[in-house]
Amino acid sequence: MSDSPTVVDSALVWPDDAMDVEEAVVSNWFVREGAHADEGDTICEIQIEKVSIDVSMPVTGVVEERLVGESDVFARGDPLARVRPD
Repeated sequence: MSDSPTVVDSALVWPDDAMDVEEAVVSNWFVREGAHADEGDTICEIQIEKVSIDVSMPVTGVVEERLVGESDVFARGDPLARVRPD
C-alpha cells in the first residue's frame, strides 16, 4: 500500500442533476482529522442548493486533513480532504 495521501475530490460526489451548480457547502463533518474510516463510511455531508449529499470514504484509511471546513463554500472540483489508505 502507498503512504501518499489520496485526495477526496468533490467531483466524486457531485450529483449528475446539479451539473449547472458551481459551488457547495460542507454542512457537517462526521470524521475528525486523524480518525480511521472504512471504505463507504460517510465522512461528511455537503449542501448543493437545497439538497444534502453524503460523501463516502473512497478507501479504508485515515482522514489525514480536512481541506474544507464546516460551513465553508467550495467549488466543483475542489478537494475536500486528504486520506491515507491502510
